[in-house]
Order: sequence, then C-alpha cells, then structure tokens
Amino acid sequence: MDFNVKKLASDAGVFFSRAMQFTEEKLGQAEKTELDAHFENLLARADCTKNWTEKILRQTEVLLQPNPSARVEEFLYEKLDRKVPSRVTNGELLAQYMTEAANDFGPGTPYGKTLIKVGETQRRLGAAERDFIHSASINFLTPLRNFLEGDWRTISKERRILQNCRLDLDACKARLKKAKAAEAKAAAVPDFQETRPRNYVLSASASALWSDEVEKAEHELRLTQTEFDRQAEVTRLLLEGISSTHVNHLRCLHEFVESQTNYYAQCYQYMLDLQKQLGSSKGEIFSGTFVGNAESASPPPAATSPPAVAAATLPAVPTIPVVPTIAGVPNTVAESVLNPNEVKPPASGTRKARVLYDYEAADSTELALLADEMITVYSLPGMDPDWLIGERGNQKGKVPVTYLELLS
Repeated sequence: MDFNVKKLASDAGVFFSRAMQFTEEKLGQAEKTELDAHFENLLARADCTKNWTEKILRQTEVLLQPNPSARVEEFLYEKLDRKVPSRVTNGELLAQYMTEAANDFGPGTPYGKTLIKVGETQRRLGAAERDFIHSASINFLTPLRNFLEGDWRTISKERRILQNCRLDLDACKARLKKAKAAEAKAAAVPDFQETRPRNYVLSASASALWSDEVEKAEHELRLTQTEFDRQAEVTRLLLEGISSTHVNHLRCLHEFVESQTNYYAQCYQYMLDLQKQLGSSKGEIFSGTFVGNAESASPPPAATSPPAVAAATLPAVPTIPVVPTIAGVPNTVAESVLNPNEVKPPASGTRKARVLYDYEAADSTELALLADEMITVYSLPGMDPDWLIGERGNQKGKVPVTYLELLS
C-alpha cells in the first residue's frame, strides 16, 4: 500500500484551512468571494429544476403504479439491474374472474354471456393500461431519472469543487492580507534613541522574512485564482446546459401527453363498443319488461298514446334507448310514443349542437352523425335522458348526448 505521509499531511492542512475559512465566514469574521448575479441565477434555476423534477418523477410513478409495494419491488429490481417481472393489471385480473364466473354460471345464460362480454372489455382495458405504463416509463420517466442520476450528479460534483476552490481562494486572500499587515508593521522605522541596535537588527530580519511571506502568499493567490476561474467556467457551462434539459423534458412531456391521450381514447372506444353490445342484447335479456328499438313494420298513428302518459308511467333505462311496455297496450303503440319520424319539435326548447364524433345509426329510428356538423336537438317527455331527437334538414332521428356539444 502506497502511504504518502507528506500528501496526507498536505491534504489535512488543506482541509483544516477550508474548515477555518468556512467557520469564520459563518461567524462573519472573514470575507467571502461573491459570485456574479448571472451565476447565482443559474444556480437557483438548477436547484429549482432538480427539486421539481424529483417531485414530478415521484408523483408520476405513483400515477402509473399506485401500489407502494410494487414500486419498491420495481426499484429493487432496477438497482439490481434485473428485468422487472411482468405483472397482471387490475383490469386483466378482473377479466379473469369474470370469465371464470361465467363458466361457472353457464356461458349460455344471459348473465354468463354478459360477464364474458364485460370481461373481454376489461381485458382489453388492462392491456391498454399496460401499454400506456410501458410507453410512459420509457418516454417520460426514464429521461427524468437519467437527468437526476446523471447530469445532476455531475453538476453537484463540479459545484462542490467550485466551493472548495472558493474557500481556498478566500483563505489565500486572508493569508496575504495578514502577511502584508505584518510586513508593514515590521518595516516601520524604529526610534534609534529608544531602541537598542540589537532590536533594530531583529526588526530588519523580520521585515525581510515577512517580505518573503508576502511573495509566497501572492504566488499562491494567483494559482488559486486561476483554478477558481477555470472551475467557475466549467460549472457555468454545466449550469447553462439546464436550458437544453428543459427542452428535452418538454419533448418528453409531449410524448407523455400523447400516450395518455391514446390510452384514454382506446378506453373510451372499448366502452362504447361494450355499451352497444349490451344495448343490442338488452331486449333479449329483459324480453318480458322491455322492447328494443327495432323498426316497426307499420307504425301506428302517434295520437294513440300521448307523450304525457309515457312520461308518467315509463321508467328510463340509463344509456340504452329502450321503451318500456305499457300493460294493456300493444308494443307497437308504445314504440310509436318516441318514434322520431312521427313527432314534431316543441315550440320552444330546441337547441343547436355540434357533433363531436362520427356516429353510425343502429336502426332507422336513429340519426347518423358526422363530426363537426351542426344539428338541431330537443327532448321529448318519456325519452331516455342519454338521448335526444336530432334534426338535420328533412332527416330526423335519435342521437346520443355523449356525441354532442350543446350550444347556447
């Protein structure tokens, strides 16, 4: 083992000198070299970037994985440089339970069929969530983590070096100041009448010694000043690179938003498809209570059943446009209550609406829609609250409220 006593003593001396300088600065007994305002702003901006990046990173991890135990497990696998095992999402687990329940209840029963349909949708939602988490981790979390574990550590290291250079510089300034004061005191002209010749000789020798000490202190000051300036420039360049970090994080943020938008769009589309599937089978499942919106071969006159009677006696079924059957009244009469081709718009209460998405009519009672077109809409007593009557020129039919933006 190479044990250099001189180097050890030198390092100990430097450490003691820095500690003395730092303590005297805190006590207000020593001067401190101040950095320029621009440099201080760069330091503050870097600290702000680091603090907010840490908070955003941690909260995004919570958003993507709410389970703390799972996050700790992923952290340990990452530190051990091992691949994180695949984990089943909550949606996929729910889909598995629904499918197993449908098999036990009977896949041919109405409840079993519905469980299978909902379970398949939950499986698709779980797969979409898995893809979103993977995409967000690569495109957003990884760049933030790389900054904290890479660039920021380099900046922190160079800042510590700069702090040590500043302490060395201020310590050299303090030594030079003390040496000059001692030299001036030693160089003072003695009084020959009251001072012995021997003391005069000693005073001249001390003055020469302090002159050498001043020259040595000035030389050390020039060296430490050069080292400080060089380190300050290195640190400044790293701090100015924070602007590039912001640009990179901005790009990653756009990618995160795009991934999140695609994820929610997929989920919305999956649920719309499931809603249509359940709506098409609603009349079969509850055949004794409800009838579907199938087109009537020969629609009877609308005057046979007033809308007010329908509103007073018929319960609304959320989301699915169905018409309840009235006891003692044929189904065709009940269907004619809300037949959009037979009704007239009210004298007041119509509104304009902008279509948000394309919609394909399920039957002749519905109105097909195109995104961004304008239509007139109104409601009738007894209608499902999730549906309105829409008019476009001579065309008329039921339209879903979720596809519309109602205008004043």
